[in-house]
Amino acid sequence: MLSKSQARAFFLGGTLVTFLIFIGLTIYSFMPRNDQTNYTKIDKQVVRGKELWETNNCMGCHSIMGEGGYYAPELTKVVERRGEGYIKAALMSPVPWAPNGRKMVVYKMNEKDADAVVAYLKWIGKIDLNGFDRVVSPLAKENN
Repeated sequence: MLSKSQARAFFLGGTLVTFLIFIGLTIYSFMPRNDQTNYTKIDKQVVRGKELWETNNCMGCHSIMGEGGYYAPELTKVVERRGEGYIKAALMSPVPWAPNGRKMVVYKMNEKDADAVVAYLKWIGKIDLNGFDRVVSPLAKENN
């Protein structure tokens, strides 16, 4: 059993070691060579696509990197899975898009806005997922 002074020394030493490890890992994660954000590829079209994503509340139904709603498909790598034409057709469609029986809101986007959303989804799809080839909604019945 440790004495009171030994326990205090053990606690303070352990706290110091843990703190130093935390600081070291923080510095390591902020090094430019470890950046996985793909932020250098952000342009005006990607920003406009993100604005459209937010103003149309796409995250209410869809998810990106597991964040968002689980009603509709996960869209992290949707450009790779479906292609730009499919996405633009869904966004520009004058009738409700209803794959697998789930209706998507009719946005009737013009081509410029649809291109911006596709640019945003392409940018998202290039983010490093640390070895995961895709992100799948936990409620998905099939891997679309």
